[in-house]
Amino acid sequence: MRYCFPPAAQAAIPIAGGDQSFPVRRIYCVGRNYVEHAREMGFTGREPPFFFMKPPDALVFVPEGSIGEMPYPQVTKDLHHEIELVVAIGKGGSNIDAADAAAHVFGYAVGLDMTRRDLQGEAKKTGRPWEVGKAFDRSAPIGPIVPAAAAGDVANAAISLDVNGATRQSSNISRLIWSIGETIEHLSALWELVPGDLIFTGTPEGVGPVGPGAMLHAHVDGLPELKIQIV
Repeated sequence: MRYCFPPAAQAAIPIAGGDQSFPVRRIYCVGRNYVEHAREMGFTGREPPFFFMKPPDALVFVPEGSIGEMPYPQVTKDLHHEIELVVAIGKGGSNIDAADAAAHVFGYAVGLDMTRRDLQGEAKKTGRPWEVGKAFDRSAPIGPIVPAAAAGDVANAAISLDVNGATRQSSNISRLIWSIGETIEHLSALWELVPGDLIFTGTPEGVGPVGPGAMLHAHVDGLPELKIQIV
């Protein structure tokens, strides 16, 4: 096939402990999936799950032991951090039952759903899509993917985010409103999941602003930590 110009490189995330990479297809994100975060955003808790997307080229891969850099994005004056467990899909399907979802998971990673909160807020007020607040360039820092068999008890793992050495977010994956399996069930009823898809599973309470120079340290038990500085 002849292209009119060279196609963009395939987005891919290295797999921890080896020399292979995970080719990324789509990035799905779950909104308000921890009770306390839902409450701090003005909601009650177990509302039906909803989803939005980020483009694959929003990913910023940070190797384990390194400090990545994320430029402070244009236009916004209110950039917020949101730490999330990321699920990497290795086996596709539609209408996947929650009880069978684990068989579709390739592995897990630590990710950040960075958000232009002011622009997202304006979009909410007018009933417009969230892409301007969520799907901007370099809005999805992520660490290496750990295969599921090596990740330990992810469903009960501690999750936390420090900013400049002070803890901002701290919770446990067990506090998800919709568990990993339930999320996959709901999501696969709306879209056919395909190997290469990533799911950002939601963020705990404690989201807040960061400015240029801020150092973010994201942690989920059993997974490589993610460190990134806003520049």
